[in-house]
Amino acid sequence: MRFRHINTIMNKELRGYFNSPLAYIFITVFLIVSSWFFFQNFFLLGQTTMRAYFSLLPWIFLFLIPAITMKQWAEEEKMGTIEILLTSPITEWEVVLGKFFASLLFLVSSLLLSLVIPVILLFVGNPDLGVIVGGYFGTFFLGAAYLAIGLWVSSMTNNQIIAFIFSVTLMLLFFIIGEDFILHSIHSSLVPVFKYLAIGIHFKNIARGIFDSRDIIYYVILVGFFLYLNVARLKSQRLN
Repeated sequence: MRFRHINTIMNKELRGYFNSPLAYIFITVFLIVSSWFFFQNFFLLGQTTMRAYFSLLPWIFLFLIPAITMKQWAEEEKMGTIEILLTSPITEWEVVLGKFFASLLFLVSSLLLSLVIPVILLFVGNPDLGVIVGGYFGTFFLGAAYLAIGLWVSSMTNNQIIAFIFSVTLMLLFFIIGEDFILHSIHSSLVPVFKYLAIGIHFKNIARGIFDSRDIIYYVILVGFFLYLNVARLKSQRLN
């Protein structure tokens, strides 16, 4: 694996993001929606905490991240540029990692713009820094998992609408399988499995400021698994 190739793909994808209005729409919608819900609690309820803010982000990302990933491979398929990638000396892992890291850097840049909120809280109150740090770390890992899922789904179809809908559905499934209404409806022997697979449970643990290696390992495995599926999909296309 050559990091030079990964960096080339990553820079190309990043330029594609910021040369497109979609990137600015994503950032604008993310900041407006998330800030509106935060300041609603801040001004109306007088709460100097970001717990409600971070509990909202998984639901915002549930729709915004698929809007970003749906075109990553679907557009390559539609425009026929996938053939150039598959016949180039760049490996499947290099292409997939380049696209993933570009998406992740774009997401991180969006999160950095939201740091104005904790800065305001530090000036006007005494917020729990553990919750703020944990919330951003949890959001980072959650976003990475959503991106890996969305990229794999995009590689399976050249229809962006289908990629968007299926991505939202799969991400939602991973998020809610640990909720009580799901756990109460399955056999007790499956409860530990569902709890471990649930993105939401691991996100909530980290967002509370609890840094457990099991949660970090879960996200690393989940991201790696869907990136592997993405690579396997490209390899099958190259063979065909």
